[in-house]
Formats: sequence, structure tokens, C-alpha cells
Amino acid sequence: MSDATTHLLLPYILAAQAQKHVTHNEALRILDGLVQLSVLDRNLTAPPGSPADGDRHIVGSGATGDWSGWDLNVALWTDGAWLRLPPRTGWRAWVEDEGLLLVYDGAGWIGTTPSTLQNMALLGIGTTADASNPFSAKLNAALWTAKTVAEGGTGDLFYTMNKEAAGDDLGLTLQTGFVTKALVGLFGSDRFRLAVSADGSTFFDGLSVDNATGIVDQPRLPRFKAYTNYDNYVGVGTWTKIGLNNTDYNDQGAFDATNNHFVAPVDGTYLFGATLLYKVNASTTARMRGRLVLNGTTEIRGSMGETSATHVSLATAIWLQTMVPLTAGDTVELQGYFRVADGYFAADHTSFWGCKIG
Repeated sequence: MSDATTHLLLPYILAAQAQKHVTHNEALRILDGLVQLSVLDRNLTAPPGSPADGDRHIVGSGATGDWSGWDLNVALWTDGAWLRLPPRTGWRAWVEDEGLLLVYDGAGWIGTTPSTLQNMALLGIGTTADASNPFSAKLNAALWTAKTVAEGGTGDLFYTMNKEAAGDDLGLTLQTGFVTKALVGLFGSDRFRLAVSADGSTFFDGLSVDNATGIVDQPRLPRFKAYTNYDNYVGVGTWTKIGLNNTDYNDQGAFDATNNHFVAPVDGTYLFGATLLYKVNASTTARMRGRLVLNGTTEIRGSMGETSATHVSLATAIWLQTMVPLTAGDTVELQGYFRVADGYFAADHTSFWGCKIG
């Protein structure tokens, strides 16, 4: 019959044993040292100078002095002496200076955090996950980095998101104060979209890419093409705004047909062009000019053109094109001018167009 228990090696009180209290107290000391095991540290290789009664340590490898040969054992200071507690497989110990829970696997002390987590219903990091957000994280930074070739990886990193069908939604929701301000992804189709919102309920597509062709569209880009449906008469020697009262297209309503000018909806760089087609009044000796004007008064540099030869009615034209930075609210209009003789700028073929390019 053994004189100690199998797992904790607690000494038995034997039949007819004298001073039974000694054996009993030894068992209690071992139990007191091992039950709810918590050690101060796990890296010392020699006993500390002034231990307190009940102090416990996991002895580091290469131990010396009173701990010589106690590598990875639990050292307990009790009744003025060090007591060696050899670990058994499955023992758990809380390491106080690291805030770490360890388990002895028969060869060493290892962390209890599992290397594999599978089929978890909820996971919250710094916050509480729920049914609507089964994975939730509250933090200030996150890192995804590729496993290197030296580590047995490829050096690549892919982050994959998948939806069931084309009509479903897949993307990133970007919020301020939990109000959605932007959506990036595949929403309601397989076209890539970037949409923005001021209030979280009304969204505008800023970018859309056809997944079948790769063609990029900017649905909210300010762009227009305006034309006149009547002959604009212009006298001699006077710059005159051309009455462009119709549009072929007018995205975002940037062209004001009532006032015959373009109004910049936002700051940016804009590209403009125009065609002025000559129609004779009394004489083909008219000298025709055209220009683009900022805010009704300032000629836009590089936008003026002139034809000065004898004109052919409904065949002679001026083409203007220029680029200009604008501030939101700036206006741009098309003006015409005749020298020598008056004339008309012909209906339907006199036009003005533009778009934001930057």
C-alpha cells in the first residue's frame, strides 16, 4: 500500500503511526500550496532573498541554490523552508506578474488560450456581441498582415467577403456617431458602388463601376450640354450673352437655362467648350468672336476666339475650349460679338457644354 495519494502526493496517516499530527499538517501544507494555485512569477532560477510565508514560484530552467534541480517545479515557502511541489499533467497556475493562466502539459507550462476557435456563436472584443452583431470589436487600431515566406506563408494577404446572390448587399458601412455617411461595395447588384449620405437615409452614388466591362461612371458629376433653339441676333461692337434655353443633358441641374449660364455646384476644376455658328443678317463681312465669361464680367483666359475672313452663312463656326478653377456659386456664360457688320448666332447648332474634371 502506498504511503501517499496518487495525484498530489499527500502523505497518508499510517496505522499505529506516532505523531500523526505531523503527517496531517504536512498534507495540509501541500493542499494549501496547490489548491487555487497562484504563483508570483515563472522566471526566477534562484530563491528570492526575503520570501513571505506562502510565496509560490514556478522555478525557471537552470535553477541553482536551494532550487537546484527544481526546474519547472512549484516552489512553496512555508514554515521557513522551501517545499518542492513537482507538477502533474493538467495542473493550472495563475502567474500574477503576467496576468496569465498556464497549464502543465507533462513537459512544460503552456498558455491556456486555445490555438483554434471554431463555430463560436458570439465574439466580443472590448465590447459585447449580440445577435445583430455576432462579432463586435471596440478598439482604436487593428492590423492584418501577411504571413511571410520565411514563416511558411506566401507573403500575400487576401480579405474575402461573399454574398449569396447578385441582388443581395455586400460592403462596408462607414458611420459617424452611428449614422451612416458612406457605403462601399456591391449593393443590390454586382456593380461596385461608392455612395455617400448626409443623414444616413438618402444616398448618392459618387462612383459606379460596371463589373462586366470595367467602365467607370460618376453619376453625380456636374456636366451639361446646352443649346439655343432660336437665332440669337447680336449687334456690332457689343459683347452679348447667348440665349441658351435648352439642354441635351444637364446632370445635377448645373446649367441654369433661365439665366443662360452654368453655376458651379462645388469647388473644383471644370472643362468647358462651345460652338458658335454664324448666320448672316445683311452682310457676310461681319467679323465674329466668342468667349466664356466668369461671373458675368471677367473673360476666362484662353477662351476667346475669332474668325475674320468673309463668312459663309450657316457654315462658318468658332470652337472654344478651356479649363478653369471655380468656386461653388461661380457662373460661366457664353458671349458673342460682331465687328464690321451685325449677324446671328444660329439656332440648334450654337451650343455650350462643360463638366467637372477635378
